Amino acid sequence: MSWILIFLGGGLGSLVRYGFSVAALRVYSGNFPLGTFISNALSCLILVIIAHLIHDKANTEEWVRPLILVGFCGGFSTFSTFSNETVHLISTGNSVLAVVNILVSLATGIGIVYYFRP
Repeated sequence: MSWILIFLGGGLGSLVRYGFSVAALRVYSGNFPLGTFISNALSCLILVIIAHLIHDKANTEEWVRPLILVGFCGGFSTFSTFSNETVHLISTGNSVLAVVNILVSLATGIGIVYYFRP
C-alpha cells in the first residue's frame, strides 16, 4: 500500500512544482531559477513541519510518511532540475549566478530543516 501512496504523493508534488515553475516564469523574467528555488524551499519547510508534527507520536496515521514526506515532498522538490538549471547558468556565461543559486539554495534548504527540525 505504501508504494501507491508514494506514487500519488509524488505525482501531486510534481504537479504543484510544475505550477510553481509556470507561475514564476509569468511574474519573474530574470535568469535565476526562481520556481525551482521556491519549490525546493517550500518542500523542505513542508517536510520538516510534518516531521515535527508526527515526531514521537505513536498514533500517527501510517499513510502520512509515504504520502507526504516521501511522495509529495519528493515530487515537489527537485535536485535534478536544480542541477540542470545550474549547469545551464554556467554554460550561458552566468557562472556567478550559478554559484549564487547553489549557495542560496543549499543554505536555504539546510537552514529550514535545521531551524525547524523536531
